[in-house]
Parts: sequence; C-alpha cells; structure tokens
Amino acid sequence: MVLLLTNYGFHVSFWLYFLLAIIWLILTICGSGLIQWNYHVKSLNSSSGIKKNQVAITFDDGPNPEFTPLVLKLLKKYNAKATFFCVGKHIEAYPDLVKNCINEGHSIGNHTYSHPNSFGFLSTEKVISELQQTNAIAKSVVGVDLKLYRPAFGVTNPRIKRALKVTGLQSIGWSIRSLDTTSRSSDKVLKRITKKLYKGDIILLHDTSLKTIVVLEQLLLFLQQQNIESVTIDSLFKIKAYA
Repeated sequence: MVLLLTNYGFHVSFWLYFLLAIIWLILTICGSGLIQWNYHVKSLNSSSGIKKNQVAITFDDGPNPEFTPLVLKLLKKYNAKATFFCVGKHIEAYPDLVKNCINEGHSIGNHTYSHPNSFGFLSTEKVISELQQTNAIAKSVVGVDLKLYRPAFGVTNPRIKRALKVTGLQSIGWSIRSLDTTSRSSDKVLKRITKKLYKGDIILLHDTSLKTIVVLEQLLLFLQQQNIESVTIDSLFKIKAYA
C-alpha cells in the first residue's frame, strides 16, 4: 500500500511539473511575440493616462526612397507628426530622407541595422552590434544619439533585454497593429485602425508600400475629423528621443 501511494504521488508530481513546464513554454513563446505583454522587456505600448486628444503614428522598416517622401508629404498636408523607426542600412543608403524626417519635425528611432528574419535568435553580442551600428550611422548622418527602439517583428527575449540594458535604448511597442504589410485591403486595414482608436494609442504602419500611403491619407483625414492630433512618440510620453 505504501509503495502504491508512493508511485501514485510520483506520477502526480511528474504530470504536475510537466503541465507547469508546458504552461511556462506557451507563456514564454507568446510573451516573446506579443510586445504588449511586456513579458521580457518593458515597452511603451500606449499612453493610457494622457489627457490630450493625441495618438502617435509610427512607421517601421524605412526610410524607403519611393514611399517615405509620400508619407512626409501627407503628414505635412495634415499638419501631423510621426516617428520613423529606421533600419540602419537604409539610413546609410538614403541619408537625405532621414534628414528630411528630422527637419520636418518628426522623430526617428532605431529598428536594428539589417532587420534579419532571424533577429529573435541572434546572440546578445549580435543584437548589441545591430543596435550600436544603427546608432552610429544615425549619429554620423543627423548628429543625434537615438534613444528609442522598435523591436524587429515586435519580438523580445532575454538576449534583447540585455542588449537594451547595454545600449540604453527604450523599447517602443504599439497598441494598434495595422497589418498593412499583409494581403488585407486598404479599407480593412483602415477599419482595423479606426474602429477602436483611443487617445494615447500607438499605431504601427510601414512606409514601404502604396497601400500604406492610401491608408495613411484616410487615417489622417479621420483624425482631423475627430479632432485627434498625431504627435511623435517622445511628445506623447514626454520623453527624449535623443540623448
């Protein structure tokens, strides 16, 4: 009888630990891919305590010589400000576009140097290198030390957390992921953004396609009609974009 109870207790303990391990694994995987969870890294995803009727429009993956100028033209037309999270190699290739973003009152941030698909699997040293390289390029092009960082694909993990501690960058997430890089139509992307838009929201877009340009103009018109101001991330959170 004692032996049976012992074996029973062993099996219960085994399956309990196994279940806990599975739950931990699921939470870790989801937490690594869902930036709003702040599972590994504390990111700024929205400004819930804001009193002003403001949101922040952000653009990832640029600058792009075909579409970034169109974005800038629309932002100027509607007197809106935005934050561009730039890929280092694109800053290198199109320095004048980055200068135009700064000169027109927008902010820029770090979005890694090469934005590899494997970014979530890179070593801490490689992540640090990617971030430092982009900051060095931005410093040489526009003379600023970037403080804001948008994780590639929104992925975070302990290695990225350590890299941010070394580089001193602040992770910026989002509260509205537009999915403008998917096959969804511009109307569906716009509806996804506007159907539950609140003050303090951070909107994720990409200055890399004509569809986003179409969405952006309709979004800016919507914000104008709703008396909502689009501001930079640093303005929304009252923080510094540059050191």
